[in-house]
This record gives sequence, C-alpha cells and structure tokens, in this order.
Amino acid sequence: MNQVLVIVGPTGIGKSELALNFAQKLNGEIISGDSIQVYRDLNIGSAKVSLKQQSLVKHHLIDIYDLEDSYSVALFQEMGRKLISDIIARGKLPIIAGGTGLYIKALLYDYIFLKEEPNPEVVKQVNQLSNSELYQELLESDPESLKEIHINNRQRLLRAVIFNRIQKEKKSEVIASQKKELLYDVFLIGLTLPRAELYKNINLRVDEMIQAGLENEVRKIIADDLQRFNLQALKGIGYKEWQPYFENKASLDEVIMKIKQNSRNLAKRQYTWFNNQMDIKWYDKNSLKQDELFQEVAKWLK
Repeated sequence: MNQVLVIVGPTGIGKSELALNFAQKLNGEIISGDSIQVYRDLNIGSAKVSLKQQSLVKHHLIDIYDLEDSYSVALFQEMGRKLISDIIARGKLPIIAGGTGLYIKALLYDYIFLKEEPNPEVVKQVNQLSNSELYQELLESDPESLKEIHINNRQRLLRAVIFNRIQKEKKSEVIASQKKELLYDVFLIGLTLPRAELYKNINLRVDEMIQAGLENEVRKIIADDLQRFNLQALKGIGYKEWQPYFENKASLDEVIMKIKQNSRNLAKRQYTWFNNQMDIKWYDKNSLKQDELFQEVAKWLK
C-alpha cells in the first residue's frame, strides 16, 4: 500500500513549517489540504506559504484557481489522488498538510461522493426555505444527518434536503454504508497546543496579517465591487469579515476582532472534527522533538 505522510491540526499551529522540514529531509513533495490557498491573490489572509518556501520544496494545489472559480472537496479528492500517484511514481514521498478535515478525509479514505441528479424545480423549492425549515425537515426525515450539520451551515442543509427529496433515500444512510477504509498506508501527525496558548498565537497571527497589509489585499480584490464578497473564494475566514467594513458598517477594530474570534472558533471545531473523524496521534508543539518524530517516520517508511 502506498505511503502518505499527513500533518493536520488547527489553524495557526505550524503545519506548513513542519511539512516543509519533513519534505526536505525525506525527499517529499507537499500537497496543500487547504480550501483557500488554491486561489490566486488570497495570500495574506490564507497564511499561504511564501514563494521562498515553495522554492525549497515542490508544493501542489496552491495558486491554481482564479477567484471566480469554484473549488470543492470532490475536486480536491480527484486532484489529490492523482498527485499522490504521480509523486510516488517519481520516487518521492507525498506529504499532505492542512486543516480542512473533510478534504483530507475524502482524499485518504474510500469516500464516495454522491451523485445528485439535477432537478431545477426541487432546487428552487428548497432554496426558498429558511435554515430553520431545512433543519426541521431533516429532523423529521433524516435526523442522523444533523449530527454532522449545524443549523447555520446553509449549504450543507440545502444539499442534504435536496438529496433526500430527489433520491428518495436518506443521505446519512448512504454515507454510513461506505466502508470508510484507508486507501493508503498513512502516518498521521496531529499538532496541538494548550488551548489558551493556541488562541494567543492565533490572535498574534491575525495582528501580523493586518501589519502585512491584509486590508489592502482585500481592497485590491474587491476593487469597489462589493458583489465580489459573494464569490466562494471570499467566504473563508480572514476575508468574509471585511464586507461590513467596506460597506461602512464596521470599524477596522471590529473586523480584526471578528477575524480573531472566527479563527479561534475554527480551531475549536477543527479539534472536535479531527478527534471524532480520524484516528490521530497528537503531538504537543511545545514538547515536540522533531528529530525523534523524524526517526519514527523514517522507521515507518522502511
């Protein structure tokens, strides 16, 4: 079974740096498991690895789409699996680094994406429902699905309701029928920190983004067209929070506070997701001895 090294963890914990170190030591190439870094021009707010870092080790799935393009977990799965095969064929080690859990799980496991038959009338009807109405419908027809979907996640609510109506079967049961087996021999590293310290680091990183010119990056992208905030690419944390600022409805301090808050909440959700969905061995970033971990990985590779 092909071997893949995977480094996951919450936002702002240093996954990219560790992946770079391992790639240099182990003749590896890095596949970004991030849903925002694929977009060109989203550099500061996505904490994209620098051009200097990219020159040291080959990075994949970074800067490959324009802001107007759509990106999905299914696309990531397709491209990621091709990249893994290609990297291995060239005698190198694939290293996945990122915090978008669903993307990484879909890549590594026999995760099958459900083909949803187009039905414009059903889509139109469902789109007219509020989040509460969508949630209530799933509560009655497919309550198991709500273990994975929050009431505020409108896109997932919509997809689940549309699937159930069109396919006449429960999406949760179709998903549960999958074997959930790994397709690769995976060495999975999870980076962690005490929660208070992680939150402090996240706050500092946001401050550094502001100092690096995040406001100007967003201003250049928007170019006085506030409709651009509707682009999927700008729904990520670090970008979506700027809309009320450019609408003169929020101050710069309020935007910064919101980015920090959303980033901390994301880190909390990432911990919960990874702990519930994947079998991870966690390494405390403070006490991590990279040389010892390297020896563990090297032994696994033999």
